[in-house]
Amino acid sequence: MEIKGVGGIAPGIEGGEATKSGGGVAEGADFGSVLRHSLTEVSKLQGEADAAVESLVTGQGISLHDTMIALEKADLSFRLMMQVRNKIVQAYREIVNMQV
Repeated sequence: MEIKGVGGIAPGIEGGEATKSGGGVAEGADFGSVLRHSLTEVSKLQGEADAAVESLVTGQGISLHDTMIALEKADLSFRLMMQVRNKIVQAYREIVNMQV
């Protein structure tokens, strides 16, 4: 089992800029594409967790440990994405409430 380094929700984002290393989003990508890529990654992890649970229940040879790891990855990525969403909504509300 390969252990990857701890990074952001979207691989390839270092120092706030998108890069091509790590199979992430393209260099100089806008915020919308980074967010879209992040949502895709979260969805993929949730699909992998669902498949792992199904494999465990049907007895297709996946271990309980691997299933729990897949579930925790999906849970953590979802929680992080929700925090990002909350910060975006908070920033939007602050901008809307600004007096000009």
